[in-house]
Amino acid sequence: MVPLKDESRRGATAASRHLSLLTTGAEPAVQAAVERLARDLGFDLVSHADSDALDEIRRVRPDAVLVDVGQGGPDVFPLVRAIRDVEPSCAVILAGQTNADATLEAVKLGALDFLSSPPDADRLRTVLTTVVKNTERREALFRQDAQAARQFDFHGIVGRSAPMQDLFDTIRRIAPHARAVLIAGEPGTGKELVARAVHRIGPRRDRRFVTVSCSPSDADALLESDLFGHERGAFPGAIETRIGAFEQANGGTLFLDEIAAVPLAVQDRLVGAIERGEAQRMGAADVRYFDVYVLAATSRNLAAEVAARRLRRDLFDRLNVLRLDVPPVRERRDDVPLLVASLLQEWATIMRRQVSGVTTAAERALQQAAWAGNVRELKEVLERASTISDARLLGEREVVAAMAAVSGGTVHRRKADAGEIDETDLLSSAQRRQIERVLKRVGGNKTEAARLLGISRRALYRWLERLELTPRKPADRK
Repeated sequence: MVPLKDESRRGATAASRHLSLLTTGAEPAVQAAVERLARDLGFDLVSHADSDALDEIRRVRPDAVLVDVGQGGPDVFPLVRAIRDVEPSCAVILAGQTNADATLEAVKLGALDFLSSPPDADRLRTVLTTVVKNTERREALFRQDAQAARQFDFHGIVGRSAPMQDLFDTIRRIAPHARAVLIAGEPGTGKELVARAVHRIGPRRDRRFVTVSCSPSDADALLESDLFGHERGAFPGAIETRIGAFEQANGGTLFLDEIAAVPLAVQDRLVGAIERGEAQRMGAADVRYFDVYVLAATSRNLAAEVAARRLRRDLFDRLNVLRLDVPPVRERRDDVPLLVASLLQEWATIMRRQVSGVTTAAERALQQAAWAGNVRELKEVLERASTISDARLLGEREVVAAMAAVSGGTVHRRKADAGEIDETDLLSSAQRRQIERVLKRVGGNKTEAARLLGISRRALYRWLERLELTPRKPADRK
């Protein structure tokens, strides 16, 4: 076969931003021609690995790799598996002495194609154009999802699924009339965003929106002071007079997060403040009056809290007149692509970094995750994965590793079918690759590696031991 010829045609499908191609094993003349053709199609950062292709792939992290395997043989297929394991989002192109059976087997293992050696120019052009188009398609889908996220944005809440559209409709109906609303939902579902949406649509949209976290503290007086204020000397440490949240929100809206955490000793005063619009500052004799709309959020079952006598019945009845239930992510999976696009663009704007999208495998992992922490967990995973990735498309490896770090070492995924990959195996392999890459990137510095991975140094050592990546003792860097 005639060696690959240099051609002057420039592909009209070149990516808006150049892709990278790594080649290895080819003769110098073929290597040069491949590089020229690749540049014509919009590839750059073309690198030639003279030694271990896997090490070079780890270092360069190319969008595509062309490996000339010569005579091929049984070592070809383990090589494909190894490349896919090292860089799952990389398109693998083989060149060598091949036949139909070998080509089919290589493709089944994840290779994009198995070409003859030296490769035919038109065939190679077609394969590389496929890489460009696949990347452009993923980026186009990301842009479409980002546009859809803006289209289906409801006062800062993204959702086009039926449960979210029902929630938005309910908010529109009750917001103009609601003086007290209970917002229920699991942790991380965005209850405060819902409260802000109610406020923005309601008649007090131009007045103050004050938030108070009722999460447990060591002293009931701290929450009581947050809510109602105190006079100087009302309790040890009260060195100056303080205005409480009810007074601050007078004429506007007060959001009480985790209402079930309010101690019983404070609940009696809270009922009076909500029902009658009056309360005394701690240590004060006079009564203060205010006009406040109250929005209260909870992630607990308030009926069960009442039955267990941890919540007053009259407080529950006062708040439960109008109720909004915020669905968890697992009940609105159609929104995941929009949430991913919206959150990634938000993060990219803050970090001043462009994000092109996610790979197909990463999108699948994001769709199948259990998301026990809901949108908050999704946001943390995307930010962490983006921080440790420098690829144009966020890959499955970074996503799964970030899931492990955020969830404390366990990735829970929705079962797609009986043949789905074992979660533990997926986590271990992804975490191993991620830790190895980060350690290499920082020259073995465990403290810096732990920082980039978002875990403690002790947790990193536990992972190193669990994955049999025990660090060197004598010359180990700090």
